[in-house]
Amino acid sequence: MTTEPLVALDPSWPKMTLAQVTAALTAPGAKFEMGMADIHGVPTRVWKNAPPTLAWLAQAARAHGDKLFTIHEDERVTYEAAYRATAALAAHLAALGVAKGDRVAIAMRNLPEWPVAFFAAASLGAIVVPLNAWWTGAELEYGLADSGAKILIVDGERHHRLAAHYAALPALEHILVARASAPLEGVAARLEDAIGTPHDWATLAEVAFPAIDIAPDDDATIFYTSGTTGNPKGALGTHRNLTTNILSSGYSAARQLLRRGEVPPAAPIPKTMLTVIPLFHVTACSATMMMAIASGSTLIFLRKWDTVRAMEIIEREKVNLTGGVPTIAWQLLEHPDREKYDLSSLEAIAYGGAPSAPELVKRIYTEFGALPGNGWGMTETMATVTAHSGEDYLARPTSAGPPVAVADLRIMDEAGERERATGEVGELWARGPMIVRGYWNKPEATAETFIDGWVRTGDLARVDEDGFLYVVDRAKDMIIRGGENIYSTEVENVLYAHPAVTDCALIGVPHRTLGEEPVAVVHLCPGCSATEAELQGWVRERLAAFKVPVAIRFVDETLPRNANGKILKKDLKGLFEDRAAAA
Repeated sequence: MTTEPLVALDPSWPKMTLAQVTAALTAPGAKFEMGMADIHGVPTRVWKNAPPTLAWLAQAARAHGDKLFTIHEDERVTYEAAYRATAALAAHLAALGVAKGDRVAIAMRNLPEWPVAFFAAASLGAIVVPLNAWWTGAELEYGLADSGAKILIVDGERHHRLAAHYAALPALEHILVARASAPLEGVAARLEDAIGTPHDWATLAEVAFPAIDIAPDDDATIFYTSGTTGNPKGALGTHRNLTTNILSSGYSAARQLLRRGEVPPAAPIPKTMLTVIPLFHVTACSATMMMAIASGSTLIFLRKWDTVRAMEIIEREKVNLTGGVPTIAWQLLEHPDREKYDLSSLEAIAYGGAPSAPELVKRIYTEFGALPGNGWGMTETMATVTAHSGEDYLARPTSAGPPVAVADLRIMDEAGERERATGEVGELWARGPMIVRGYWNKPEATAETFIDGWVRTGDLARVDEDGFLYVVDRAKDMIIRGGENIYSTEVENVLYAHPAVTDCALIGVPHRTLGEEPVAVVHLCPGCSATEAELQGWVRERLAAFKVPVAIRFVDETLPRNANGKILKKDLKGLFEDRAAAA
């Protein structure tokens, strides 16, 4: 089953079938040739030419020399400058006692210091722990305690947010603070004392890059993912997981060119990217930054999303690529001042992490003249498993695209015992070299989710006869607001902690630009009272702002449940028909 194309396509398209493209791109000696590797006891197809480790990639990137790596306000950092800063910080971390397997956490906005910290720690064989910069102090404390981080590299804003929590983190031996706005005390020191500011990096004295024995399947990262129950789980990723994205992205781009009848370039072409998705997400860190470094592209960071500011940057810097979540594309399209800016340099607007309307796909193409892009992945897959762009996306606007050549998909029954037939809906399983090793220090959750190289995603999906994936529903109770995961149990637990609340449920309702937003249904105890604003304030004091319900409906009776005592959340959506209609 397919959807009619959104726009008229060349009648002779596609020039090649997916099978023909795969055969051509992965032939022996080709750039995207595949091989086999034993990954933790599981024979797995891998990209033969993927960089082996993050340390290798950090050193190879130096070859880009004076090309700009990052732009942040007036800070323009070249690849050579970033290399010098990375080597200097790695030496400093080693002097602080960081060794292979130690956890080094990063909690900061998208800043030039972020990739430097990431590659410095990873090049020592340490496990990098990117923490959600939107989290509250208590949430950040959880991530630091759960990971057992030895070192924290943090910006001044997050340092201030964590001030009252450091006493509860005895394993944290050193704190390096970037852009501190106040004097530092205790184990905290200025990051600038070690490597200077981004303006200084080009003149840093060269130091030897660490020579650590690291293998492709060694642990490299812990990205926290919001599950549907309990506390966030740390997805334990490897060097291979991240570097796989480089070849997966290149393969997807080459596949689309061949489908169109064009010859892929011999080498990746550097692009200028407006990167608005936080680097603590795998979408930005793994899918975007890895490919950017491999191709010598430029990443532009915004302190905070602002549509006018983004359009100014697109015009001034001749940005080629942007996106991240559908929200970004909608706001660019619908801003009343859009025609005042020259946005003609945009070649593609790609996104993932949130549902998107077919209307958006069409408007990106017809109004910007840019190619829309989408795909499917999750924290447990270190981003890219499927990719969708260009004519394929216009022809199948509700699909997430076909898998890359090293990935496999399965649609399984609820018990996980029988594979569904083509076109049938079931639970999506995925396999490939991008699948993380498991959950940090959670063997039971790992055993439930990761089976013989496959990850059980919890998403309901189908695959059509041509191999295109359609995700029809997400993991139970998960809400994704503008690309940010919100798991219901956490917010519900906070609501339950209010003295007037005896029953509650958090659900997602559609939102035109954010994909969906959280709303709550609440039953108060007899004789108790609470207002919507009071409960929203209660949640806001305890959780990140994006988790606060945008609307709360009060009901006189306890919430409907099934025979097992689970709340029938689908029966509650009717209470928010006004918001759904507005979306």
